[in-house]
Amino acid sequence: MTEQAFNALDTIWLMLGAVLVFWMQAGFAMVETGFTRAKNAGNIIMKNLMDFAIGSIVFWILGYGIMFGDSGSIFGGIHLFAESTGNDTGSIPFWMHFMFNTVFCATSATIVSGAMAERTKFSSYLIYSAVISAIVYPIEGHWIWGGGWLSTLEIGSWTGGFHDYAGSTCVHMVGGISAFIGAAILGPRIGKYDENGKPKAIPGHSLTLGALGVFILWMGWFGFNPASSYGLSSFEQGMDVSNVFMTTNIAAAVATTVTMIFTWIKYGKPDVSMTLNGSLAGLVAITAGCSAVDPWAAAIIGLFAGIIIVVAVEFVDKIHVDDPVGAVAVHGVCGAFGTLCVGLFGREGGLFVTGDPSRFFVQLVGVLAVGIFVAVVMTVVFYAIKATVGLRVTQEEEIIGLDALEHGLVSGSYADFMPSVNVSGMKSGKVTGTVPADVAVPVQVVTDEAAPTSEDGKMSKVEIICKMDRFELLKKKLEDCGITGMTVVNCMGCGVQKGNTKYYRGAEVETNLLPKIKVEVVVSKVPVSDVIKAAKEALYTGNIGDGKIFVYGVDYVVKVRTGETNYAALQGVDQF
Repeated sequence: MTEQAFNALDTIWLMLGAVLVFWMQAGFAMVETGFTRAKNAGNIIMKNLMDFAIGSIVFWILGYGIMFGDSGSIFGGIHLFAESTGNDTGSIPFWMHFMFNTVFCATSATIVSGAMAERTKFSSYLIYSAVISAIVYPIEGHWIWGGGWLSTLEIGSWTGGFHDYAGSTCVHMVGGISAFIGAAILGPRIGKYDENGKPKAIPGHSLTLGALGVFILWMGWFGFNPASSYGLSSFEQGMDVSNVFMTTNIAAAVATTVTMIFTWIKYGKPDVSMTLNGSLAGLVAITAGCSAVDPWAAAIIGLFAGIIIVVAVEFVDKIHVDDPVGAVAVHGVCGAFGTLCVGLFGREGGLFVTGDPSRFFVQLVGVLAVGIFVAVVMTVVFYAIKATVGLRVTQEEEIIGLDALEHGLVSGSYADFMPSVNVSGMKSGKVTGTVPADVAVPVQVVTDEAAPTSEDGKMSKVEIICKMDRFELLKKKLEDCGITGMTVVNCMGCGVQKGNTKYYRGAEVETNLLPKIKVEVVVSKVPVSDVIKAAKEALYTGNIGDGKIFVYGVDYVVKVRTGETNYAALQGVDQF
């Protein structure tokens, strides 16, 4: 194979890796959007879009030169627009090398978004995101990947320098520490802690989006880690990449499984959102050592990461640092842990493999040096922003939502919709179970009078609260008994079982406001008893939460189009 072919293969490999890492931006956006409330979804999406766009620009203008310039061991130098850096990119074209490192830079910046979600000014986010991409990430990146002092650090018998293959420290820990500093200075969301300082759960609005984001990130990590080989044209690179694929996946798989089991034991139920974080914890933890450890060590790293993530999320919550998505625990804590594991499990120089602690101390120095540098710089940056343009939105903006007041999204990020359930193939409304339907579904008659009949001409409003997945069957039953008009509303509510304690990401959810459907019909000709019977048949399962039926007296009805009132207003084509 010719040298030109080697170069082409290496370039295509890095190009594929860059695309996959860029795709991770979508994963972060989905995770952060799903783990926060819908009223801020547009803001989250906008921040993830803009940190990549602005990060690309400032990294081109300033950051790349600082990171890969050859001026010194601490600072690469000022090489505007990535010109004349003196960086040898080997078999990879210069601009391909630049683009691959651009998507890594953007990843570090976007991590901060999730921890500071739902209460940060959009303008402030743009500022500190630009600072991370232009200065913070490039400087510490130069220490590790740009030929700086950490890459050549020697302690004891270890002369191989600090090892962070794909960025557990360089990318993830930097983002996690920045997220911790920012969230601590910013303060918790309104309602996150009660008057006694006890954490209260603020559930995200879509675990589906959160799960989609995790799958996208898991997929993207197969570019993030393997493509950090910077080539695939030699036998050695092929073996290295194969090992990286295996260690990356096994660490994530073990961490996910362990988090599921750990939360199952700890909370009594396997926590969905925490298990999703467990997947990311394993991916972050293995990123530093994916090429330096064997699969058995990757499994151990994933095992501990799966436990650490739960403990870290709860700890961050208890010290009143409000992190809606767990970015501090996933990226900060697990990033540091994974980097140290290189010194523990590395096949060359690992403490548990060779018995020599030298490599571990090199890793420890690197983690501490980068951590202190980022903490100091970002503390100054966040306080400077707070003192000038301001860091946090107003109380009104936070309560109403950033989508409406920061971005002018009048109708919100999601159109209101009625869930549609295909009634074909569903069980009939026939009452089953050991409890009679007339007992299991209590009917509260609000009026003092008995339910009116078609003969007395009285009008009644029947209000039915039911589960969302029973709506289509309820609608069919009501239509069958003569109801042709109804009002349907999405609502949230709870019944007498609201004291049941559940957990969301380790915090108690004391009152379970569940999504429900409220159906209202006004009847006169159709007997109320028929409506109640139809509703019972549609809703009854014998389980807690089947619903409630309320009956109210109606004093006056006007049909706007014809002017007809009362009984007459409910007849004809508009008959109820």
